[in-house]
Amino acid sequence: MFRPDLRGLILRGLILFAAALCATACRQDMHVQPRYNPLASTSFFDDARSARPAIEDTVARGQLRLDLARYTGKVNGKDIDYFPIQITPADLARGQERFNIFCSPCHGRLGDGHGMIVSRGLRQPPSFQDARLLTAATGHFFDVMTNGYGAMYSYASRVPVDDRWRITAYIRALELSQNAPPELAGPAGNEPAGGAQPGGSAQGGHQ
Repeated sequence: MFRPDLRGLILRGLILFAAALCATACRQDMHVQPRYNPLASTSFFDDARSARPAIEDTVARGQLRLDLARYTGKVNGKDIDYFPIQITPADLARGQERFNIFCSPCHGRLGDGHGMIVSRGLRQPPSFQDARLLTAATGHFFDVMTNGYGAMYSYASRVPVDDRWRITAYIRALELSQNAPPELAGPAGNEPAGGAQPGGSAQGGHQ
């Protein structure tokens, strides 16, 4: 037989345990908040739209983009032929990594247009060694990644702005690797005079 005090203790413990089990099934108001699904209608606003347009003459935090060259790859409507951010060896390595992830499935790791997706029937993109692309302005590649071109869709929502410039720098490195002019070849172990960079000089810096 249980002693009276022990039996009461066990009973209180069972009650607390049952209460804890019930509490785990409760959903609090802060967990299930009143909200609208995307593009749902509402009677709160006169236009019946729950998704509100941006307020005129306002700029969201982090979206003040005064450097048009950096964010569009163009100045006065023309593709720029330089890098608006500083390109370092680390940036080039990052560009290679992003290129292999986002670009090589179609363009191939060598940029020759023989990617894995092409072998499965997708339209083949041009090789970066084509004369048209070898002479294209640096901003052209950024613009294509930003806005899409032909069968290629925009990567603006997938690849951040500066990573698009890093990929562009790596594309220029791929082009240079197979089309290096003889004057860049120097004695073994020596860098080319002037520290030439592919696709124009890197101007400006991170802002």
